[in-house]
Formats: sequence, C-alpha cells, structure tokens
Amino acid sequence: MTDAYLALETGDVVEANARAPGRAQGELVFTTAYTGYEESLTDPSYEAQVLTFAYPLIGNYGVRPERFESDRVHPSAVVARELTDDIADWLREEGVPAVDGLDTRDVVLSVREQGAMKVGIAAGPDATPEAARAELADCPHMSDIEDIGERVSVAERETHGTDAGDGANADTHVALLDCGAKRSIVDSLTDRGATVTVLPHDATPEAVAELDPDVLFVSNGPGDPANFEAAQRVVSEFVGDIPLAGICLGQQVVARALGGTTEKMEFGHRGVNQPVLDHESGRVVMTTQNHGYTVADPGDLEVTQINVNDDTPEALDSAELDVLTRQYHPEANPGPHDTLDFFDDVLAMAESGRVPLAAD
Repeated sequence: MTDAYLALETGDVVEANARAPGRAQGELVFTTAYTGYEESLTDPSYEAQVLTFAYPLIGNYGVRPERFESDRVHPSAVVARELTDDIADWLREEGVPAVDGLDTRDVVLSVREQGAMKVGIAAGPDATPEAARAELADCPHMSDIEDIGERVSVAERETHGTDAGDGANADTHVALLDCGAKRSIVDSLTDRGATVTVLPHDATPEAVAELDPDVLFVSNGPGDPANFEAAQRVVSEFVGDIPLAGICLGQQVVARALGGTTEKMEFGHRGVNQPVLDHESGRVVMTTQNHGYTVADPGDLEVTQINVNDDTPEALDSAELDVLTRQYHPEANPGPHDTLDFFDDVLAMAESGRVPLAAD
C-alpha cells in the first residue's frame, strides 16, 4: 500500500512505502556506497539533505552505535529501494522520515541528469501528494541555510586525548574548528598521540590565540562554505603563524580565506570509490567523499591532487605557509584507508619549531 510521496523539483511525484513516518524537505542527493550506512547517516555533512542510497538493500548488518560519526542522524529524510527493519526502527526512533519500495535507479538518474534538487516528502497514514508538494514549496536552497553551522557544531569547546602518554605526538596540540566534524577525524588525531581541542565553528581568533595550538584544523561540514565566514576569518588571521589543515568543507574554507573561490557542483561526490591522482607520485588512490561544493580557484595554494573523473581539486598544499588540505576523507569511515598518512603529515607540520604566538 502506498503511504509515502516524494515531490521533486522536476514536477514528478514518486510513490513509495513509509518505513518511518513524517514530513521532510531538503536537497536530494545520493551515495553510491554499499557499506557504511551507519557512518553515512550520522555524518553531519548530510545535514538538511535527503539521502538516497543507490545500493538496493540497506541495513543488512544491523545498527551498531560504535560506528556512529556523531550523536544523531543528520539527513532530513532517507530514501532506499529496501530498508531492513533494524534501520527503519532506528530512523523511526530518531524521528527521521524514511521511505522505500521505489525504484531508486530512477531517482539517482534524475539527480545525475538534472543535478541535486530540492524534494519534499510526506510519509505515513495521512500522507498525500499535496503534503509532499507543500514541503517542496517551502524548501530553501542549501546556500540560503545560513545557520547550518550552528546545527552541527559543538556549543562549547571540548578537549580529547589528554591522556595521550609519551607517544611521538604527545606534545602536539590541535585546535579543531568544528564545522560538522566526524568523530573519526578526532580519533585519527588522538590515536596518533595528539591532544585535540574542538572549538565551535564560529570561534573567534582570540579563542584560538588563547590555546596557542601547534596546528589549526578546519573540519568537514554541510552546506555552502560561504556561510562559514567566522572560520574563514580565523584561517586568515593565523595563516603563516600556525600550520593549517582541512578536510572536505575545511579545504573549501581554507581556500576561500587564502584568496580562492568555491562553486556548487552539479550533483557532488558521495561514495567510497572516488579515484584521486597525486601529481607528484603519479599514484591513484581510492577515497571516500561527501561534498556538493568544490574549490574553483585555489588562491594562494597549489593543487597537488585531482579527481580522476572530473579534474576537481582534491588536495591543496603550501610548503611556504604550512598548509595541507584534502577534499576527500582520509579517515575513511566508511571507505578505503589509502590516505590515512595525511594525519601523519599534518602532525609533522607541528614539529617545525614554530614560535609560540605569545612570543611573536
């Protein structure tokens, strides 16, 4: 029995089965990953989006909280060909509408051919096509969600890894601007012995200066990088004084702060098999990605890696300024571990004998 409807910007209304009831709206995107659904659903970079799984069966190995990348589900709704009861029950408990029983191949092809689009969803006993269309009519564009950073960032600073011991990076202090950080980024740094202080996305330069960190790191996150002006100001303030690193949205924020520009992609990169070419080594690695914006002009930075499929920048570096950024997710949850050495390279920048800010 049809009890769910998806109203697309194309004018089409797609019928489906409600697995978790409710109404929702957001940018319709898809991921090609066939594992890691727990990590994807708890990835803050999916905030305000409706996530469609291209793989037909989602939930076949259950739900384990230790795999979560944050403390909640972030997509505003979930679409799949078939959801197991475990996933449907979890999404129902989270209050996130979920639908299945539709041909997701058609949904994915619509996004591929016409680009990421707005969608309205109504699911449950009282759902109607008109209710789905009403959600669509009220749905904002991603670039218009100016408070998206507040939705995914910590409210107050947090410190992780203070019991790091005597490891190689035990004295390294990383200040992480939380624009929607995945837990595995923090874990990747603390596992290497660093102490990580997580700061709100809108932290002031004074808050960073007070910490006097060895590395300033800008995290991944959702939405348009132009809406993270506070993080750009922090990067502009400390470039050349503190080594800088960034992942995903973090790369875009760093580029914008250093004279570059960003642009929205047609349908983005979301999956665990994106090929990336390193210019220096000639090596191609497989990467995990989740982003709808990209760097158009790198500004003061050098493009050192590109996406094999569309030549978009995947890595920006500057030895002179001590900057390392990656568009993909080296921590790779879910996904391959081809690029975990990025975190070693970031922490190595802290070993250059930087003069403390107070001594400048």
